Amino acid sequence: MLRGIPSAISPDLMHVLMSMGHGDEIVFADGNFPAATHATRLVRADGHGVPAILAALARFFPLDAYVDDNAVVMATVEDIPEPPIWQEFRDILADAEGEAVALTPIERYAFYARANDAFAVVATGESAVYANLILKKGVVVE
Repeated sequence: MLRGIPSAISPDLMHVLMSMGHGDEIVFADGNFPAATHATRLVRADGHGVPAILAALARFFPLDAYVDDNAVVMATVEDIPEPPIWQEFRDILADAEGEAVALTPIERYAFYARANDAFAVVATGESAVYANLILKKGVVVE
């Protein structure tokens, strides 16, 4: 064990985060997402929800500041209102980035296609609907 690493970040997830480079994407998938179908690298995070994992890693993970869609969610269908979990995502990301972060909704099959190209998919136990999130990694500037 190491000090200061949140328990929601498993060794496998930390390895994936450390292996990613600028522009690589990672998917945080809810429990209904076909993670194994779309993952090049699959990280299991059963027992954790997406907000808990996001809050644990957001301080380590810089978002790509050079693109408009560095945080992508799966768009809802028909007349379903915006899921409350999206505001949780915004709040966590804004806290980590020091500024508001917009979520870009994309159609379900476009989201699946983007997940196919992602560096990794993190399969969570999240039960909220439309709780899938793709983040594009930026650079660390010090």
